[in-house]
Amino acid sequence: MTELKYADIKVGDKASFSKTISESDIYTFAGISGDFNPVHIDEEFAKAGLFKTRIAHGFLGASFISTVLGTKLPGPNTVYLSQELQFKAPAKIGDTLTAECEVLEKIDKKKILKIKTTVYNQAKVVIIEGTATVLKYEA
Repeated sequence: MTELKYADIKVGDKASFSKTISESDIYTFAGISGDFNPVHIDEEFAKAGLFKTRIAHGFLGASFISTVLGTKLPGPNTVYLSQELQFKAPAKIGDTLTAECEVLEKIDKKKILKIKTTVYNQAKVVIIEGTATVLKYEA
């Protein structure tokens, strides 16, 4: 993997990552995070709830933002400073989520980037949106 240099990153640059949510992803995320809310893991419970079926953890979808930031744009040696998130819609088993990151601003003195973060499903429904602030570390 070729590491992107801060100087090569431009306002407007975009990168994305897509993944289809499986039942296994939800159970694995519950095990890792400790979030066993039945709305995620118990179909009978979820049927009576707001969404009428199980939904993925919001932070499972949000973790795909981290995938983009750490592997694509800005890429390796990116350090999260902050992340603002708004959860707009649920993600369900079988949904294909795409996390897209777009550079909004560069703060050159400190090699800091402000990045628009959006996660949407296969129907282009926005699931999560927000803004990340990251540091692109370069030795």
